[in-house]
Amino acid sequence: MIRPRKNIIIHWFFHHYILWIVARNFHEVKLTPVNIAPEKAVLLLANHFSWWDGFLMYYLNSKLLSKKFHVMILEDTAREVSFFKYMGAFSVNKNSKDMMASLDYAAGLLNDHQNMVLIFPQGKLHSNFTDNMIFQKGLMRIINGARADFQILMAATFIEHFKYKKPSAHVYLKTLTSGLTYKNIDELTAVYQQYYNLAKQQQTEIVL
Repeated sequence: MIRPRKNIIIHWFFHHYILWIVARNFHEVKLTPVNIAPEKAVLLLANHFSWWDGFLMYYLNSKLLSKKFHVMILEDTAREVSFFKYMGAFSVNKNSKDMMASLDYAAGLLNDHQNMVLIFPQGKLHSNFTDNMIFQKGLMRIINGARADFQILMAATFIEHFKYKKPSAHVYLKTLTSGLTYKNIDELTAVYQQYYNLAKQQQTEIVL
């Protein structure tokens, strides 16, 4: 498992770099207003469809949450893009016994109210407009392993150009109560699926 590392200078540089490339490459990033309890950590569950996903969620955290950013990424990606670990990334290897250590590490991060932990529960890249959400079961180990109360934030992101040269990213957000409300991964997946469907419907109804 590759854990996050601290380096103030590297973090400062890539913090501004990420915000810059998002602003430079998108016509706009629209974020649904959302209320987050400052005394609780945030578990951010997002759909996974592009290279931009992590950067957009970093942008979201910077603009709305102001938490310490953490994200679970594949170990191969963590090795290929070494600066990710300085931005709060930690690795998971689904084909290794070390996977449990990564899940438990994520759960531990949720015990600190200053943290935000980004998870892509689908585990793989899918079409931006896929119909069916399938979450990996490891998510429940993270939820059940956290000792402190935390807040779940669902994000459904859609990217379209419409009439602009640059694309616009629409990030639909909704908060949930503690993950302990959900008995199993199927219940949590169903809740996310319902919200994802609603967000996709709202996206398709946009007319410019």
